Amino acid sequence: MDNRYLITGSAGFIGSSLVRRLLSEDNSILGVDNINHYYSQDLKRDRLNDLNIYSKKLNLTSNHYQFKELDLKDQESLDKIIDEFKPTCICHFAAQPGVRFSIDNPKESVLDNILPTLNLLESARKFGIRDFIFSSSSSVYGKNTQVPFHEDSSINKQISVYASSKAACESLCHTYHSLSGIRIRILRFFTVYGPWGRPDMSYFLFTKSFFEGGVINIFNKGDMFRDFTYIEDIIDGFVSAIKEPLDFEVINLGCGNPVKLEDFIKTLEEIIGLEVKKNNLPMQPGDVYKTWADITKAKRLLNYEPKTSINEGLLNFVEWYKSYYNL
Repeated sequence: MDNRYLITGSAGFIGSSLVRRLLSEDNSILGVDNINHYYSQDLKRDRLNDLNIYSKKLNLTSNHYQFKELDLKDQESLDKIIDEFKPTCICHFAAQPGVRFSIDNPKESVLDNILPTLNLLESARKFGIRDFIFSSSSSVYGKNTQVPFHEDSSINKQISVYASSKAACESLCHTYHSLSGIRIRILRFFTVYGPWGRPDMSYFLFTKSFFEGGVINIFNKGDMFRDFTYIEDIIDGFVSAIKEPLDFEVINLGCGNPVKLEDFIKTLEEIIGLEVKKNNLPMQPGDVYKTWADITKAKRLLNYEPKTSINEGLLNFVEWYKSYYNL
């Protein structure tokens, strides 16, 4: 197999989704993850178990897919598995997520986001890996008020440590491209949601409260806009980025259609068929009023075309949620 992918954060939401997609092709995949405690380790291990079941259904062997638990801050161990596996491409998802978490835990966010990225880039340089795909975030645009966000927009106004750490990683990517000639694609994701999602994300928390009869916190009275992007659309764009041998590009992956948070919640209420108590709160530190991806570049370079509506995407998520939690 000519295509050998090292996928970091492969027990995470987007990383595990990419592994699943690539398993359906003739690829060799090594997934790595440190399975930290930021959110449910059971959910992360269930994602891995689901990948193992899927792999067996396809009659794949360890030559096609294997997983190793690894802390990417350990350069020596990282170099060892890269030397053994010899990936042709690194797909880097592993990170310490969470805007609000990063404000309360700045050192942990910086250490867990920047050092692993540096170590991976250094390994790519040492072992001559030609392709590196980095998962960045729309949060790097910060307080930029020019919408939709374009890849050439300023990213000098971050308002969270998480966003700053992602911007720093982007800068490191550019440096290693310039010094070592590694082909790098930086993909800025916009509010990814869907089955197997992260339980710290708003849509997951809202759904949990709906079914448990709790109260949901709504910031800025729901007067906020997010460019919610369904997981399969994100994976479509990511796979295209893998297959396009672009030299160095920064590309937005969003839906390109911001949804007001108030309307998002109403849609979720209609799908579930329940109402929930709401606690209106002011805008939180680190939040921005609107995210909106200009996806012109993604369409041009990656033939990217998001297909999933909010109604369809949330319906898929709610069906998964009910099945996963036996509701």
